[in-house]
Amino acid sequence: SGDNGGEIIAWHGETGESLTKPIKAHSDQINSVDFSPDGTVLATSGSWDGTTKFWCTKTWQTQGDPIKCGVVFCIRYSPSGELLAIATWQNIQIYNPGTRERVASLTAHTKWNMSLAWTPDGTRLLSGGDDDDPTIREWDPLTWRQVGHRWKGHTGYIYAIAIDPNGTLVASASSDKHVRLWRLSDRQNIAIFEHSSPLFSVTFSVDGRHILSGGTDKKISEWEVPKIFHSKIMPITTAYHACVTGDLSTAEELLTQKIHTDANNYTSYAHRSFIMARQHAWDFALADAIKESYISKGIALCGKGRIWDARVAFDVASMFTSQNSYTNHFLLLIKVASICFAHPLFHRMFQAITLFNADQHEETMLLLKELAAACPNIDLLGCHVVEAYLHVQLGTKALGDARLDEAADHFTAAVNAGAPSSKFIETYEDLTVLFGWDLQALCLTAHQKRCHAFLSAGKPDKALEAYKYMMDAIGEPAKAGCLVWSHDFKQECSVLYAANGDAALAASDYDRAIDLYSAATTLYSAPSTTFANRSKAKLGKMLWIEALLDAQKVIELDPLSYLGYSLKRAALHGAQRYDEAIQSFRTMLSKLDDAPDIQTRKLRQQYLRPSQVERAIRQVIDVQLENAPLRVLDTTTGLVYDREAQISAFKMSTEYKELLSSTIMRSDFHTKRIEEVVRRNLQYAMLSHRWEGKEPLLQDIQGKSVYDSELDSVGGMTKLRSFCKTAHDAGYNWAWSDTCCIDKNINVELQESVNSMFVWYRHSALTIVYLSDVPPSSKSGALAKSAWNTRGWTVQEFIAPKVILFYQNNWTLYLDDRTPNHKESVAIMQELKDATGIDRSAVVAYRPSMHGAREKLHWASTRVTTRQEDIAYSLFGIFDVRLPVDYGERQEKALGRLLQEIVARSGDITGLDWVGKPSAFNSCLPASITAYEAPPCQLPSLPQDEIQSSVSSLRKTVTVYFALNLYTQLRNMSAPRFATQRLHLPCIVFDVREVRRVRSPAPETQFTYRVKADGLQSLLVTTEETLVQFMPARPIERKFILVRPLDRSLELPDFVEPSDFGSIAESEEDYQMSLFSPSHDWSSGPPVNQDLELRAFRLLVRLGQPFSAFLLAQQRSGEYKRIASDHDIIGQVNDIRNPMDIRTIEIL
Repeated sequence: SGDNGGEIIAWHGETGESLTKPIKAHSDQINSVDFSPDGTVLATSGSWDGTTKFWCTKTWQTQGDPIKCGVVFCIRYSPSGELLAIATWQNIQIYNPGTRERVASLTAHTKWNMSLAWTPDGTRLLSGGDDDDPTIREWDPLTWRQVGHRWKGHTGYIYAIAIDPNGTLVASASSDKHVRLWRLSDRQNIAIFEHSSPLFSVTFSVDGRHILSGGTDKKISEWEVPKIFHSKIMPITTAYHACVTGDLSTAEELLTQKIHTDANNYTSYAHRSFIMARQHAWDFALADAIKESYISKGIALCGKGRIWDARVAFDVASMFTSQNSYTNHFLLLIKVASICFAHPLFHRMFQAITLFNADQHEETMLLLKELAAACPNIDLLGCHVVEAYLHVQLGTKALGDARLDEAADHFTAAVNAGAPSSKFIETYEDLTVLFGWDLQALCLTAHQKRCHAFLSAGKPDKALEAYKYMMDAIGEPAKAGCLVWSHDFKQECSVLYAANGDAALAASDYDRAIDLYSAATTLYSAPSTTFANRSKAKLGKMLWIEALLDAQKVIELDPLSYLGYSLKRAALHGAQRYDEAIQSFRTMLSKLDDAPDIQTRKLRQQYLRPSQVERAIRQVIDVQLENAPLRVLDTTTGLVYDREAQISAFKMSTEYKELLSSTIMRSDFHTKRIEEVVRRNLQYAMLSHRWEGKEPLLQDIQGKSVYDSELDSVGGMTKLRSFCKTAHDAGYNWAWSDTCCIDKNINVELQESVNSMFVWYRHSALTIVYLSDVPPSSKSGALAKSAWNTRGWTVQEFIAPKVILFYQNNWTLYLDDRTPNHKESVAIMQELKDATGIDRSAVVAYRPSMHGAREKLHWASTRVTTRQEDIAYSLFGIFDVRLPVDYGERQEKALGRLLQEIVARSGDITGLDWVGKPSAFNSCLPASITAYEAPPCQLPSLPQDEIQSSVSSLRKTVTVYFALNLYTQLRNMSAPRFATQRLHLPCIVFDVREVRRVRSPAPETQFTYRVKADGLQSLLVTTEETLVQFMPARPIERKFILVRPLDRSLELPDFVEPSDFGSIAESEEDYQMSLFSPSHDWSSGPPVNQDLELRAFRLLVRLGQPFSAFLLAQQRSGEYKRIASDHDIIGQVNDIRNPMDIRTIEIL
């Protein structure tokens, strides 16, 4: 024996005493030892030291040089001792043990060669492989080539092979816990013995009747070799044994030799007659039978169809039985069997042409009744045996012709006929000699074929029922003998159940599929695909945990495959165990990446890595939060989060994990779905309210929940809590309030918040307006009277959101209006329009821009803010302006910067239309937002027909050249702009030649002056400034001008939409170049562009209409300042045909 430490011990075979102390033979574990046939040498192998050593059994010293052959698993001497086979992990090496010369090397199994065994005659060497190639291979020592096909059946390492003493049976032991018994002659697996643990050794008992095996359970198990495979000591001749085993050619040869030896040996003629009858050589059978035996003669006559003569022969034979009941019984059985077997139609049945007809069957039954009557004291089992054999043959023919139901009926009848007892088989074994009947296997055959008939008919339930009936009916030896068949049947039945399960799964019949797959797995060690498909069916039924168990089984059976992990992910996803699902998915991807075949690796292209999905989701999150507040309140926990904390909270949410877990394939990747999940989870509600005394600030609630009772003493906390609860009840996870969601101590955050607040309200899912001064059950009109309507910030908080709801001071809906969006409530919108003057269309579909600046400034003109600068800052979003926030700069400068930006970016100068005090920022701008409280100057506009009439009149007195020249000058003027608080205003200038004070009803602080300017009608100006009076006769140094700013009312191309501007400018330029070119030939008249001419004349008509003028006073430095007026200054041109002074004026 050898151990893991490389030591060997020799033992006395009878006493069990050790003959030697442990001998250190190898550096590591010893895998195999073997004695030479003469017992003089012991060969040992050290598995990992790569050597095979030889030891003298007398001295226990090494003998000669070791063989270096690599990692060794098994060594075996040939029966003659002339060869030594060594199995290594790379090949099988054959050596001459005497010379140590290698005579052959075989590349046997695909990976490791685990075991070896020689047949007793040395004509074959058997080898066993590992789990990559769990087969037995047979080698011819003459050629060292493989003989026949591989022996398949094992699924694990084949650690040991043994051959019985007769050289007819082979036993193999494997890590799959099975000992398999093989027949060497045809390499068929004839029995399987299941062990409780992996096996490492196997051998036969000396008499060959038992198999002994050992494994990791530390036990030696003993198995009985089934009797049908025992080597028998035959009471008759070898020819008789050959006849029983079906070796008819050998039996015929042996009997012929006997006849040649002794021509008068008539018994041999009789026996050979039986053999010839078995071979259907009826003439030869009859010729031999005439020599001696009436029994053989009767059989031969039956074969030739001479039934009557056969009956006579059997009757004569019965005369010599001395009335022995057994003999009479046996003769009648032979008679029945012969007539049945040899009847022409029954004979044709064996030739696969037809079946018994009714008459034949009746004749058979008649003969059986005759047998019963003749031998009333004999067990009638023999009659039933003949009947059963008949049904088996008929069933076999029907099965071959695919008449499956009929075959099943015959086999059922055979089973019901009963099984022959062992005593009957021993008594009537001569029936096997005469007719080749396998009485031993008759019952088992009927049962097995019945099972197969049902199975072939696609009736696995009936097949399984028949199988269970068979196993209950047969004895233990028969069960042991049909282990291979049972194994194969259950496998076939399992395959059929699985196939039917596949069909049910394809039809989405999940319940039936689960039942069928369960039957398949119960019957046989089903492959991983069966468990995988059952898992799919359970997924279809949303049985997540059960599907998970099957997925785990798939992984256990095939750990290298991706499929089990794919199903595991699906089951975990369905069970909402998303973290585990994602981890399983990652493992699945690694299995795909590591797959050995290209096709499986290609499947990887269908899938996305979680990191890819995470990046895609993060991009959507960033886009979603781009227009969201920097800090928000969690409406569930009441905690305030900054943006990164909000994102982290979302990533921990079930919705995020579900999204990540479900987006696994490229086909699953839908940006819209990601956007919807992100939007739904990150959407927020905004609060619009009026600050009232102390409000909770960020510092008050930082790190605390607004729901905590410890914050009860903080002012405004009740309002904040109610807002959060209302938002939460409305289905929103996040909420924002200007009181506590801005860190006003961080200037950057404050700047960003003020500039982005309109956008935040614009992108909110809901804006909740809290009316603290509107009590419950208020009537219509209470909203209009609310102080909320007087606050500066509430203008944008009202028009920016898409969805808005008004709440009374008890947090019930205003007017109990259940409209999902109060912007869709006609009553509420009308009430707000009446209160604010803001039209419903602007409220519902407002888009921030600088267009119509004067109207938007009017909206805010009556509003107030706590910080005076806020009246300007609250308008940033309405005009889509981003400017620095500088608390302390005062309203005048803040408003000035805003108006400067509007003019500079848009060219819209409607914001210069105001009455009141000028701003120190620029004299053209007001000092306060209240300057816009008066409606904008609205001058009457001419109807189109009057404009057309005026154009016609002008054409009579004004040349085209004059009109086009003026049009060109005005069109080429640059847009208004600001630079260092100076307004560069393109305008038409009218020099003032007289300023005189006149009496007026104006207040004492205001003065009214009559102003005359060149080209204009006289006009009145009321102002708080004191102007120096002058006239042409009494001039002054200071210069005054009246100007008409160029604005959109003139319909110049500068104010046309960009898409139209290019074509207009191009046509005008081309026309003017043609018109004013010095080289133009005017002999045929000037060129004509009617559209451009019409524009020019329409401009003249408009210039002749009243306009809003600015009175400017020139300063010492040459720039001008605007003289503020408490009323609009309206100018009127005297004669449009006079030349005009068109230029850009710089105004301080």
